[in-house]
Amino acid sequence: MSILDQEIREQPAVLAVLLDAEMATARTVAEAMRAFNPAFVSIAARGTSDNAARYAQYVLGIHARLPVALATPSIHTLYQTAPRLDRALVIGISQSGQAADVCKVIEDARAQGALTLSITNFPDSPLAQAADYHLALHAGEERSVAATKTYTAQLMAIAMIAAHLVDSDEMLDGLRHVPADVEATLKLSAEIAAWAERYRYIEAIAAIGRGYNYCTAFEVNLKVQELCYVTGNSYSEADFLHGPIAMVQRGFPVLVVAPSGKTVGPMREFLSRLRDRDAESLVISNEGELLAAGTKQMRLPEGLAEWLSPIAAVIPGQIFAMLLAGAKGNPIDKPIGLSKVTVTL
Repeated sequence: MSILDQEIREQPAVLAVLLDAEMATARTVAEAMRAFNPAFVSIAARGTSDNAARYAQYVLGIHARLPVALATPSIHTLYQTAPRLDRALVIGISQSGQAADVCKVIEDARAQGALTLSITNFPDSPLAQAADYHLALHAGEERSVAATKTYTAQLMAIAMIAAHLVDSDEMLDGLRHVPADVEATLKLSAEIAAWAERYRYIEAIAAIGRGYNYCTAFEVNLKVQELCYVTGNSYSEADFLHGPIAMVQRGFPVLVVAPSGKTVGPMREFLSRLRDRDAESLVISNEGELLAAGTKQMRLPEGLAEWLSPIAAVIPGQIFAMLLAGAKGNPIDKPIGLSKVTVTL
């Protein structure tokens, strides 16, 4: 078993530990947010952490009605200019906490009087020390280069803050079901091993998500790129129909993330369009009709709360990318040319 496989399977336990260890911190951060009353949220992150930030755009936008922007760290570093952030909550997300450009965003924001928060796996890291508040991921050492358990922990951390911010008992209760939902997803994902090798020779793929799972399309695509050296692009279903669908020819693989929720209707129509073009549709869902419309199915458990579904929905994508990398004969734990900590300026 690869280290990556082990870390994928650790995710239910990691999420359970995070819930127990950081609920009080999430409550404290939410109280600080209410007191500060930010006009908007800006999140600085790179790579996988940037995909967690995309999740925050939907969770905080829908539940707290806060506009959430993805920061542009190069403005702070290369151009040495800091946008006006004094009325913002500025969040830095980084697995390692070593990202110098993300730290610079937090430092500039804090100097302006913004409320700042860091989310990392290392409480003694530079990013953790730079912010007013820090929420630790408690994921343990992540040795495989491709991030898995730290990503789902980042999503959980954001969800915990959102639930406390709106003071919703229903949302807080939903959080407690997540580790079991992820465990159930791991069991359902055992089916992927029977067909992943079918895609051994693909050279390109598109990943599609919408709403809360827009982030999932980006994260699954990133895992396929990192592990399989396959060209991939991520889109919302709406954006894909505005042009990129033209590249879909017979046999082109399109991974579609479509759990139960508000996006089922548009995704049903989208899968019909893919079928008309003879695409290979790889569907992540718990909706029987959508699964039946796919060429291959990656099943999710029933009863997932839509707002929390990205924490489970990414799991089949992680497993597919890992199995496809193995089928291609690629090194799974140390992809060529990558390192665990990437420091950019």
